[in-house]
Amino acid sequence: MSNSQAGAVRISAWAPLAIPAFRVLWFAQLGSNIGTWMQTVGAQWYLVDAAAGAAVIALVQTASLAPSILFSLPAGVLSDVLDRRKLLIWGSIVSAIIAAALTVVAAADLLNPWSLLAFTFLLGITSTLTSPAWQAIQPELVPREQIGASSALGGVTVNGARAVGPALAGLILSAFGVAVVFGLNALSFVVAAIALIWWKRPAQQGLDDREHFGAALRAGVRYIASAGLVRRILLRSALFAFPASALWALLPLTSRRLDLDSAGYGLLLGALGVGAIIGIFLLPLARRRYSDNVVISASAVLFAVGTLAAAFLPFFAALVLLVLAGLAWIGTLTVLNAALQLTLPQWVRSRGAATYILVFMGTMAIGSFLWGLVAQVFGTTAALTAAAVLLVLVAASTRFLPLLPGTGTIDRTISLTWATPNLVFDPDPTDGPVLVINRYIVRPNAVAPFETAMKDVAASRRRTGGYRWQLFRSGEDEDLLLESFMVPSWAEFRRQQTQRLTGRDREILAEAREYCEGDPVERHYFSTKTSS
Repeated sequence: MSNSQAGAVRISAWAPLAIPAFRVLWFAQLGSNIGTWMQTVGAQWYLVDAAAGAAVIALVQTASLAPSILFSLPAGVLSDVLDRRKLLIWGSIVSAIIAAALTVVAAADLLNPWSLLAFTFLLGITSTLTSPAWQAIQPELVPREQIGASSALGGVTVNGARAVGPALAGLILSAFGVAVVFGLNALSFVVAAIALIWWKRPAQQGLDDREHFGAALRAGVRYIASAGLVRRILLRSALFAFPASALWALLPLTSRRLDLDSAGYGLLLGALGVGAIIGIFLLPLARRRYSDNVVISASAVLFAVGTLAAAFLPFFAALVLLVLAGLAWIGTLTVLNAALQLTLPQWVRSRGAATYILVFMGTMAIGSFLWGLVAQVFGTTAALTAAAVLLVLVAASTRFLPLLPGTGTIDRTISLTWATPNLVFDPDPTDGPVLVINRYIVRPNAVAPFETAMKDVAASRRRTGGYRWQLFRSGEDEDLLLESFMVPSWAEFRRQQTQRLTGRDREILAEAREYCEGDPVERHYFSTKTSS
């Protein structure tokens, strides 16, 4: 992909914080993430202190991330069809209740490794159910030109929390014990809920015409399956997440090698967060000078260096290189998140973000489990070394599997130029399926390029809710071609026409129609009772 920043107006990395709603929610999310990282360190150190095996310790990452495999897509649908603000409020409240219950169990000295993993899994569920909504509200809070900066600041809420949370957790663990760490996490969710209650979200267009859950889920799957730009972003995220998960899962075992206490382990994790904060300042400079593909490739190499440092180097040398790994982490996540947000249209934003979470966090969960097994059998050093080698290969793969041209730059504006069909009866919104047929008269000698252009039209129809797309050529009239596709219901067709077709879709259709004489004639056919 070409340099996304070339020729653009320079936006301060901190510009979104000048917007009150973004600022309040950003600090609330930062506090919640600090609490979450404190809980993660508390859980991991509890298992290290209990002399658990490498596979069990790595399961903390798996337990917290595995819910993304099960619930990410449903969470994205819920975020698109429900009020995101209310979803986030209730998610924060439920998270606070679960974290408070964990605090009570730990304070009563009733905690064991498996009950700890169960509570971690429950907190992972609530995190998964709210993550798409957190991502989807970011573009609502800032103007388009600040989306890249808001994405980077969103990374700070995670990675800055990674700098503060682990170090703070290490000190609190030494002074007060694990129950206090878990209790502060519960408090952080309460603060987030209060901030969300304070936020007065503007009225959203289309809330009175919400999609049904099943139809929305299917539409989201069709969109991802037909969106090549998004699929490539997902592939790059998975390629990075699998080897990168080794460092996060096995870093507690590095603390054993270095004979560290909980405060020392907190510093190791905190170094990654410090690197992420540094990355906030350096990344805009790098993206102005280099393409996004170069940034994610270099980030993979730097993360490999940090992974090797955790495997072989003494404490202070590892600490320095883990800072570079933290910079690389946020470099990758910021590029991929910004590319995704700038590519997804509004109607499927949460479902697209949920798919990204499913792929990235799901790969991290599976990777953490597998790297734990590798460490159990071959040792931590061997596992981290293998992961570093894979990261170098991931960096090299950008030559063959780069982010595609157009990523983050396509016109996502909803096109409102489609005429209302003139039907002889008034269909019910649930009537369907509906067969749509477009009749094209193609100019002489233009059939071949027209058919080529219609391949992009087919992808557009599928992205916006259509299925069973076909193109037919007449056996009697050489210039006559028929396009057909189906939509599940009349309501889905109207959504396709009024809420889903973007400026890029309009361009695709216009390119195909350049080969035609006149406008196509569109007809709509409804399933009759005799069809069942």
